[in-house]
Amino acid sequence: MSHNIQQNKLADLEKLLGYKFSNKDLLEKSLTHTSSVSPSKRVEYSYQRLEFLGDRVLGLVIADMLHKRFLNANEGELSRTLNSLVRKETCAKVALKLDLGKYIRLGESEARSGGARKEAILGDVCESVIGAIYRDGGLEQAYKFIEKYFGNFLEEANSTRLDSKTALQEWAQSKNLPLPKYVEISKRGPDHAPIFDISLIIEGYAQEKGSGPSKKLAEQNAAKNFLLRENIWQEL
Repeated sequence: MSHNIQQNKLADLEKLLGYKFSNKDLLEKSLTHTSSVSPSKRVEYSYQRLEFLGDRVLGLVIADMLHKRFLNANEGELSRTLNSLVRKETCAKVALKLDLGKYIRLGESEARSGGARKEAILGDVCESVIGAIYRDGGLEQAYKFIEKYFGNFLEEANSTRLDSKTALQEWAQSKNLPLPKYVEISKRGPDHAPIFDISLIIEGYAQEKGSGPSKKLAEQNAAKNFLLRENIWQEL
């Protein structure tokens, strides 16, 4: 590939990435949008294939980071956190932080329409750069880049939980257990401010109770109490 992107610009980008490429063509290809390449050359010269690779490398590294960092998270929680991180929106945020837009090679029409600021393109380029680093320097270098620029998103994503009933249902399904049953034990207090008491039943486990001003909230509390009791959830 001819080096159409100025070499001093590539050197500046390498400093931002924290990685110096042995094969500069890989870096340039990772920044080349299909609009700037003739249709017959797109597979060979655009970032599409590197984007495909980078997406898989990102998923693997994030999964490994989550596995190491959140020792008490179950499979469902890890999967939800992974899915919230390995997506275009997060990749676009990283691309904006690196100001990748000014390095992308776009066709005239795409450039005029603001392609360098489009979330989809920025997300794609972030993934393709990860793919290029992986191809050039291996998994260790790609890991370093991802850990540096995606690490701050892990805690934020992990703190966003599903509601307790949904989380408990997913957990039960992962264990091949029947779905949880919620049984109303009592309703107490005045009609204008009732308190419902709910019993949660899961096959093979001691019953758990929850209370609340509505049946729905009482069920949520029962599910939460069970998740905490069984160390499926940790207190936030």
